Amino acid sequence: MRLLAIWIVNALALLALPWVMPSIQVASFSTALIVALVLGLINAILRPLLILLTLPVTLLTLGLFIFVINALLFQLADKLIDGFNVGGFWSALIGSVLYSLISWALSSLFFRQRKLNCRDSDWTINYWPALQPASSRKCLINLPKITVDRSNGS
Repeated sequence: MRLLAIWIVNALALLALPWVMPSIQVASFSTALIVALVLGLINAILRPLLILLTLPVTLLTLGLFIFVINALLFQLADKLIDGFNVGGFWSALIGSVLYSLISWALSSLFFRQRKLNCRDSDWTINYWPALQPASSRKCLINLPKITVDRSNGS
């Protein structure tokens, strides 16, 4: 369920991208879903291999070459999918950064972590995603009960 929600959030980020950068066009929501899926697969399969192969250049540029890799993968998605158009390399570079920022912002809105108190023990700290059903929520850290003796000892 969470994977499906993240996929839809990434598609929404792709749909918002042409509003910010007109040189990138997405034809429809279904195209955005396909592009989000393809970008996810490209980033899972090709990106680690490219980062490993270009590690010397990435180290020399202090990691900035990863932006170039992201832009090239963004352009690859453009070439693979009809209805998704990127104006050129610089559009892909800026578009990939904007896509990451928009996706991060939307994800932080929809999937923010909440801190709640669990009634199972005296002290607990809990974190879980907002979309997780209440029936499956569990305490992650149980702290022992702390008592302080304030008597004078006499």
